[in-house]
Amino acid sequence: MELKPGLSAIVTGGASGIGKALSLALAKKGVFVTIVDLSEEKGKEIALLVGKENEKFHSDLRIPTALFIKCDVTNTRDIAAAFEKHFQTYGGLDICINCAGIPSSVPFHKDKTDSDASWRQVVRVNLIAVIDCTRLAIQTMQAGGKRGVIINLGSASGLYPMYVDPIYSATKGGVVLFSRSLYPFKRHGIRINVLCPEFVETDLSLKMDPKFIELIGGFVPMDMVVNGAFELIKDENVAGKCLWITKRRGMEYWPSPAEERKYLVNPSKLKSRLSYSAHSKLEIPHTFEKIVVHTLTHNFRNATKIVRTQLNFPIKPQHVLVKILYAGVNASDVNFSSGRYFSGNAKDVVSRLPFDAGFEAVGLVAAIGESVNDLKIGTPVAIMTFGSYAEFTMVHSKHILYVPRPDPEVVAMLTSGLTASIALEKAAQMESGKVVLVTAAAGGTGQFAVQLAKLAGNMVVATCGGEQKAALLKALGVDRVIDYKEEDIKTVLKKEFPKGVDIIYESVGGEMFDRCLNALAIYGRLVVIGMISQYQGEHGWQPSNYTGLCEKILAKSQTVAGFFLVQYSHLWQRHLERLFDLYASGKLKVSVDQKKFLGLGSVADAVEYLHSGKSQGKVVVCIDATFNPQPSKL
Repeated sequence: MELKPGLSAIVTGGASGIGKALSLALAKKGVFVTIVDLSEEKGKEIALLVGKENEKFHSDLRIPTALFIKCDVTNTRDIAAAFEKHFQTYGGLDICINCAGIPSSVPFHKDKTDSDASWRQVVRVNLIAVIDCTRLAIQTMQAGGKRGVIINLGSASGLYPMYVDPIYSATKGGVVLFSRSLYPFKRHGIRINVLCPEFVETDLSLKMDPKFIELIGGFVPMDMVVNGAFELIKDENVAGKCLWITKRRGMEYWPSPAEERKYLVNPSKLKSRLSYSAHSKLEIPHTFEKIVVHTLTHNFRNATKIVRTQLNFPIKPQHVLVKILYAGVNASDVNFSSGRYFSGNAKDVVSRLPFDAGFEAVGLVAAIGESVNDLKIGTPVAIMTFGSYAEFTMVHSKHILYVPRPDPEVVAMLTSGLTASIALEKAAQMESGKVVLVTAAAGGTGQFAVQLAKLAGNMVVATCGGEQKAALLKALGVDRVIDYKEEDIKTVLKKEFPKGVDIIYESVGGEMFDRCLNALAIYGRLVVIGMISQYQGEHGWQPSNYTGLCEKILAKSQTVAGFFLVQYSHLWQRHLERLFDLYASGKLKVSVDQKKFLGLGSVADAVEYLHSGKSQGKVVVCIDATFNPQPSKL
């Protein structure tokens, strides 16, 4: 959701602490805010400040730019009236942030009362009221017919024990799991997430032992909490998520993918507005053709040949036979054909010959082995294993990626799209409000990087070579396109971005890497996802020396990070789902190069075309030119 004037929000506990900061931050975006709090004095004061901020955007409106409603969030009738008042005033609800919370004042094992200071009151305010306000927010959003975002304020103490206040920890843990369990509401246009900061410098946290605060790295700055909330509001793909914020680690989603795998029973299947009518029967021949590497050289054409091989039946247990329809072409195909991706000495690599070529493809399940229960013949799937330059390939079912359609655009989302999505999230640690530079931006992975950076709320700069590529990038929303055939990249960066670039997504290498490193800002992060300019030369891939690299990055606290997609396979399905959701909703464009390559005999041509620098978007080979794709159904 784009934060813009005219939206409306309710913030419970909005008169102090995090609620106050978020109320003011929303007002600075022109959002109408209703502040719900028990403190009338503080509430009216914040409402006045919020109103003044909002007047900059809405000076001619007759409705109030801010509301304060005195309310005990544990009183169901009063809190329902507060939501109703907001709805009547602003005609709907876009954002609800539930911040109201209190600590325990008496150790629960010594508490013998049911007063406002009892442990039961902590449960009522911190957990039951959050559930109630979330219920009311959903109803209000649905009544207004609007999409909406709900953020419940959890706490890091809801992720791990807080020994000094177990009741507080228990309530926040409840808020975390309650919020994460509401992911299905995304289908109805309502995204519910939970924000879990460690200790922020508020009246509540100032009661903590200073030595303990120092031990965990100090108080979390309030602006980090605000940025975290804004990330949850803006990112349309984030639902049922817990954003953990600490001073020592920054912002990260919890639990980690490794933890998630412990409780996820089945792989997630892509859900989209597009469906695919699968073939129930596929003709399977006794033999098929594939491309193998028979000699090691960076010259892909010389390194490979097409061979015919037997299809072996029955299918091995837990394995799947996939009929390949489209295969993706990658710059690193030449590295693979020269044996650079295999460990060991030259003799060990040579002993592997011949080996199957190709990294990625989409197709249909043609046959399944025993113990494969979650796939049917005709199901569209994707693979990212060696051997995709083939008419058929056999893979273990654990390597199958679920896709809604076996289309060329989906091929583009595999190596190219996943590299951009995961590298920007993990290696670049991309936030909003930054300057992001993408090199070779009109290529297969660059097109995704520029769009994802833009969707995250950044200013995007991109390099390319040629008028047509520049036009493509402008159509994708790039703020500043640098066509190196018309302008000098170094001069443009130095003149227009004197403070440097915050994040650089680099795939060219050589001189381009040098230019990027020199253009990196203080605290900047340069992510190397490839070095295509160095892959094909007279002697193949020649490593470069970067004298003084350590001194450069040390002087400005910079980071140069490498990214190799294979090491992030545990994230492929989740990020593929995100990419297709963006594509299906029209927020992500996928450019496939218009030059047609049909059949295995055209693969070498396609690889050389990619390295010629003439390609625009993802280069894809249609392996089966007779395939008649089924129409999509909305």
